[in-house]
Amino acid sequence: MSTQNGAKLLVDCLLKHGVKTVFGIPGAKVDAVFNELKNVEDKIHLVVCRHEQNAAFMAAIHGRLTGKPGVVIVTSGPGVTNLTTGLLTATSEGDPVIAIGANVSRAMRLKHTHQGLENANLMTFVSKSSVEVLVPESIPEAIENAFRTACEEPGGAAFISLPQDVLTAPTTIQANPPIPQIELGTAPLSLLEKAAQLINSAKKPILLLGMYASKEQNAKVIRELLHEIKFPCVGTFQAAGIISKNLVDCFIGRVGLFKNQPGDIALDAADVVITVGYNPVEYDPETWNAHNSNKKIISINSAPAEIHATFLPSLELIGDIAQNIKALAKYLKPRTELLGQDIISLQQKLLTKIDSGKSKQGKLIHPLRFIYDLTQCVDDKTTVISDIGTHYMWLARYFFCYEPRHLLFSNGQQTLGVALPWAISTRMIRPDNKIISISGDGGFLFSATELETAVREKCPFVHCVWRDGAYNMVLEQEVMKYKQASGVYFGKVDLVKFAESFGAKGYAVQNSEELLPTLQQALTEKVPVLIDIPIDYSDNPELFAATNQNIGN
Repeated sequence: MSTQNGAKLLVDCLLKHGVKTVFGIPGAKVDAVFNELKNVEDKIHLVVCRHEQNAAFMAAIHGRLTGKPGVVIVTSGPGVTNLTTGLLTATSEGDPVIAIGANVSRAMRLKHTHQGLENANLMTFVSKSSVEVLVPESIPEAIENAFRTACEEPGGAAFISLPQDVLTAPTTIQANPPIPQIELGTAPLSLLEKAAQLINSAKKPILLLGMYASKEQNAKVIRELLHEIKFPCVGTFQAAGIISKNLVDCFIGRVGLFKNQPGDIALDAADVVITVGYNPVEYDPETWNAHNSNKKIISINSAPAEIHATFLPSLELIGDIAQNIKALAKYLKPRTELLGQDIISLQQKLLTKIDSGKSKQGKLIHPLRFIYDLTQCVDDKTTVISDIGTHYMWLARYFFCYEPRHLLFSNGQQTLGVALPWAISTRMIRPDNKIISISGDGGFLFSATELETAVREKCPFVHCVWRDGAYNMVLEQEVMKYKQASGVYFGKVDLVKFAESFGAKGYAVQNSEELLPTLQQALTEKVPVLIDIPIDYSDNPELFAATNQNIGN
């Protein structure tokens, strides 16, 4: 058999798994891999990033949108440590990622040397699995196990450490064809019948849709169910888009973070809550379900529930979510009374709030005016991406979208800086559709250097920066707790000049009347666009109102 080195074997394994894009930053300990990637550049597109954390973000959203793990490759030492936030975010939010980090040679592992690090031990805390390969012959096994682990729900990051000399060592081992992923089935018939009985006898059942409900096949089946039985529905932030336009009468809005939404009122009134693809990291059950609650919970998910004192399912339908919903639907009785006047009133309250945005005027842009004008610019194929900050709460509550995974949030770790890297990766996956990302002026500079990557990769999208000169989400909570703000203010950046310095386009909105035409013009540009939007945060206290500081996060 022909001889090759570990780096070539690694790249062959990625090719066998159908990898077409790799994100990363090179370095001396991993340059053998980058050399091999150069040799297959017609098959694998290498996206050279400006920071490893951002490369991990790009890989993660690739995993979320395609269902196939995104791949990130970095060098040793700080190259690996810079991955931690990105991998923690991916693992918390169920996004499949294969992360490959180099290490010093095996002969230097027990010596104090530059860029020496216990890679595998470190990454144990931010990934689903973390291993170090000690001989090149183990590379195919490590890659196969990583892909299986990353894809098995709940998804997340799988990390592989590769010492420099393992990458350059000769081997005659060849890449293996990938093993088919495990396919789940339905729950036992007895549990399906019990669940149906509980739902059929409930007076006020409600669906709480979570992150895994937004997978394409799951969303499709949920829609089919709602066409037959009009269950009231609320969704977490990452469940955005499951409810289509023709089913919006079932929707009572999104819930998350602070318990003060119409959907929270509906959850409180429910006697049976059917959670679909829900992960407690999305919205702490301690917040939405009181300790003394008498409501019954039915969990439909691909893995057993994480038990909280306030999340104790009466029944769990574990397996393929879509198949279980289809199977359950056969035992559900037709009902016409579930969308009563109480549900209609809650929906109207939400819609009235959203509709008020069109009348908001001034030199500062009210969040609801931004959302109203944004709605005029998008279609169902548009992807809207939110960073973290107060803007994330406004968008999550009041911007409707009607296709799953077309409104994207970081909801597990609430990580600053994801929006711009996510927009780049999303543009590569959805090249023919509009991409609009939004950040605050705090989170924007966490990853703004990737604007150069976007220009170099010819990835046009529109990135809106809500500017108020502060880490506003922190500010609001500090004022609520301590009646003063501390450590939240920073200076202004000229975003137009910033954009132009990278070869992008910049616009500065001066008042509410300029917003819509600026958005419309920006969407016609063939390069990335930054829009500076001075924001009116005067109504922010209502986002945090009626919260209990002793529960949830």
